[in-house]
This record gives sequence, C-alpha cells and structure tokens, in this order.
Amino acid sequence: MTRLSVNINKVATLRNARGANTPDLIQMAQDIERFGAEGITVHPRPDERHIRYSDVRQLSSVLSVEFNVEGYPNKSFIDLVKEVKPAQVTLVPDPPGALTSNAGWDTIKNKSLLTEVIAGFKDAGIRTSIFVGTELKFIEGAKEVGADRVELYTEPYADMYLNDKIMAVRPFVEAALLAKELGLGLNAGHDLSLDNLKYFVQNVPNLMEVSIGHALISDALYYGLENTVQMYLVRLNG
Repeated sequence: MTRLSVNINKVATLRNARGANTPDLIQMAQDIERFGAEGITVHPRPDERHIRYSDVRQLSSVLSVEFNVEGYPNKSFIDLVKEVKPAQVTLVPDPPGALTSNAGWDTIKNKSLLTEVIAGFKDAGIRTSIFVGTELKFIEGAKEVGADRVELYTEPYADMYLNDKIMAVRPFVEAALLAKELGLGLNAGHDLSLDNLKYFVQNVPNLMEVSIGHALISDALYYGLENTVQMYLVRLNG
C-alpha cells in the first residue's frame, strides 16, 4: 500500500494572499486527514511566503496522521524540526529564493553536510528522507550519509509521461530497485497528478509514500476537497 501525504503549501499561499486566516490552514489539514489521507506535508521556507513556522508548530500538535516537514537544512529549519519532532523530515536542496523544488541532492558533493544533519535528526528520533533524482550514484550516496529513505523527484516523469510513459517511468523503476537493494525506503513527489499517478504506482516497486500538493489542491477547485482526496487514494490503491 502506498500512502498519500498531501502537501498543503498552496493552501497557505491562498491564505497569505489576503493576510487573514481564510482558508483556515489548520482546519483544512484536519479535514484532509478526516477525508482519508495518511499524511500531511509542509515545506516552510525562510521567507515564510506560504507555510509559516507557527503553522508547523500548530500542525504538530493537532495531527494524528504522519507529519512530514521538508526543507533546506539551514539552522532555523533544523531547530524547528528538532522542536516539533515530526514523523519524517525530508531534506531538499532548494536555495532560499527558489520558487519550488526543481532538482534533487548531489549526495556526493554534499556528503559532509548531509551526514552531519541527518545524524542530528536521527539522534532526535526523526526519520530522514533525502530528495534525489534517479541518478543511481546519488541514491547510493543517500545510503552513505545515513538516510532512512529517498524521495524521488518526479517532474521528469511527469514531463515525459504523455509522450512516452514507458521511457518516462524506466529510470524510476531502476532507482526503486536500487533503493530496495540498499535498504532505503522509497517516497516520491513533484508534479504527480490524477493523470499520471496510477501508472507510476503500478510500475515503480516498493513505493511507500507519495507527496502531492499543487495538482491535488488545484483539482479540489473543480471536484471538492473530500472527493479529490478520495480520487487520489483510488489512483494509489484502487
């Protein structure tokens, strides 16, 4: 069974556009949990342009499902994660001004940084995942720095899916098989949608979790939030 973690950054973006509390991010996270999602993901950035550090603290006290906090491991992020102690922290290589995640880690070049950061999180009892592409050397590097899981960056799959879905999914299958061989858990995320999710899940082995935000929240404008969460769950495990 592949678990659905819903990234609620876009809900925070909408809220922040008017400066008040509509929509109510905390209530929506609880509703998404009630509608059947098995996790909530947030990605606080240093400028807090969508998810705020205060949101992370509030969510950590009200959620019953798995809480996944992702971000670049600067000092403020590390301190926040150690404070709230989510079930999982996902490290992404975004520079502070990045619009969205657009690449995975070079786990070889950043070996020293990642090893130190992951050791600190593991001492705090937090499962660690590293956002990577399908380059096999970087998945091997994730094992070497002590990660528990890798999250595969799936935008290349989404971009190629309509033209050649067999070729699009192939490197992800190879990456998944290596992760299994190395004893790494496997997550995936970025640009997965109602259109391309089912094929991905059917073909990529040992997939434990997908994190989906932009497409799911956008689909909810048409189908309603509860119905949309259910639609994604059907694509995953129906």
